[in-house]
Amino acid sequence: MLKEMKVAGITVDPFTNTPIVILKDMEEKDVLPIWIGLLEASSIATAIENIQTPRPMTHDLLKNILDELGAKVIKIEVNDLKDNTYYALLHMEVNKKRIVIDSRPSDAIAIALRTGASIFVDEGVIKRAAKIDLSQKSGKVVTDTNEWEDILENLSTDDFGKYKM
Repeated sequence: MLKEMKVAGITVDPFTNTPIVILKDMEEKDVLPIWIGLLEASSIATAIENIQTPRPMTHDLLKNILDELGAKVIKIEVNDLKDNTYYALLHMEVNKKRIVIDSRPSDAIAIALRTGASIFVDEGVIKRAAKIDLSQKSGKVVTDTNEWEDILENLSTDDFGKYKM
């Protein structure tokens, strides 16, 4: 079953300085942190802040191409988690035909923010993410959702800095 989520913000892993996009469900009960690249974090932050760049960046370009081709992004779906790697799908409609395209979650989220598409996460991914071994990333193993909530709730507003363009 899929759960609709929204981008709650972007933070940085204090151990690795790797950006993390934080997804929260609409009732703000479940939280899903996804480690992403710096360029994707910048693109997501640009969309969140509604910053207009003088020339289209990669995700803006892709949105413009989709618009010109008459393709509509219906939703994105974070659908799997394997070996600490998240997977996503772009659900689109082109010429009244539904197509699904494999994507990295960070790219899918950046596109969803630009197109107004809904963001969904498979509930199985949320459950598995709560048990993911993050020892390779941060030196700390987080084993349950409550522990994630404690970590995320204790982040200061300084932890949610804006990325410089």
